[in-house]
Amino acid sequence: MDEMQPPKQLSCVECAHGAGLGFDFSMAFQPIVDVVNRQVLAYEALVRGAAGQPAGWVLSQVNHANRYRFDQACRVKAIELAARLGIETLLSINFMPNAVYRPETCIRTTFEAAGRFGFPTHRIMFEFTEGEQIEDHSHLLGVIQEYKRLGFKTAIDDFGAGYAGLNLLARFQPDLLKIDMELIRRIDTDRVRQAIVKGIAQLSRDIGCRVIAEGVETAEELSFLQEIGIQYYQGFYFAKPAFEQIPDLVTEGFAPLIAWEGTRG
Repeated sequence: MDEMQPPKQLSCVECAHGAGLGFDFSMAFQPIVDVVNRQVLAYEALVRGAAGQPAGWVLSQVNHANRYRFDQACRVKAIELAARLGIETLLSINFMPNAVYRPETCIRTTFEAAGRFGFPTHRIMFEFTEGEQIEDHSHLLGVIQEYKRLGFKTAIDDFGAGYAGLNLLARFQPDLLKIDMELIRRIDTDRVRQAIVKGIAQLSRDIGCRVIAEGVETAEELSFLQEIGIQYYQGFYFAKPAFEQIPDLVTEGFAPLIAWEGTRG
């Protein structure tokens, strides 16, 4: 397909029903927590099969021919479910940079879905994974700049795991930077990981970008990350993704979470 000729614009209804995909899917939600202010910053929408199958089952069916439709359908599904669940925090949606043909065209379905389901657009955050090999970096920068101009929050996911790294960060600065979970794993005992994550955290502060530690699973990991000043977290230590619902925050081992009433939307 010619990248300069975007496919037919899909309606919100078509996207909601996965038109043309040949498979159905849904979403699970996982919180991103702010341990300083004791509140949920955002819920990330994570793709799942219609019967709760893992993300890999869904993504294995995405190809060049249906990538655009899938990307659009994910946005609509995430917004529809977030509105239904009454989420009042940021809603974090992953987008596929290589599926966005023209940002001003592709974003129309997002606006249509937000209007249809009554979800404020200023509470939508778009994540793109640094692990996806970008076909055209200039195009990606144009997409992000357009999204920021329209008032959406932006985030780099899986930072430290992918193809672009610091070169990409030098060209644009997102609102949030999510440190890949492989750098977080066993960080309390791994001096190399400690040095790398300290550097990322300081770099993020210097350029005015909030940093999120992904994949936090133990109290020891959390303790070290708090010591170096990280405020935002995502991982099983706080909550596992919940299929089509808002998960309960785990309180065992982290007493301050017990007081987090009324923060889950």
